[in-house]
Amino acid sequence: MTYTSEELSTIAEAPVMIGMAVAMVDLGIVSTAIEAAAMSKQIAGAAQKYPTNSIIQAAFSEAAIKSGQIKMEKPDIKPEDVQSGAVVDQAITMVHQALMIVEGKATPAEVTEFKQFIYACADAVANAAGSGLFGSGNPKVSTEEAAALSKIKAALEI
Repeated sequence: MTYTSEELSTIAEAPVMIGMAVAMVDLGIVSTAIEAAAMSKQIAGAAQKYPTNSIIQAAFSEAAIKSGQIKMEKPDIKPEDVQSGAVVDQAITMVHQALMIVEGKATPAEVTEFKQFIYACADAVANAAGSGLFGSGNPKVSTEEAAALSKIKAALEI
């Protein structure tokens, strides 16, 4: 499969935006940093975890990252989008854009696996930190995060 630089950027941004959206529905200074680290770990390990997935290899392999083709833009997120929950909807829209790109180029099994990877990023963020001092409290997944995960899972149809 070959993707343009623009397509690769859209594909790579999708799981990042989903993870950021989940982190933002329940903001906390320390917990957000812990959640960002959890998302980074998911993305950094994607190519190794999914060695036969052409989508993930194209966007997240070491070669893909070093190629310089993927240019991720800083998302334009407004405080009111975070408060209203629109940030999750925006991330889902970005995921749908990525899925439209890959659905014609990858196998159905690879597309399903890519959807599972995107959800795994959201889930890792939600489970990374709880409430309380330094994100160590329970429950790990807040009510807002659980609602976001449910919405994301439904949107991904997994």
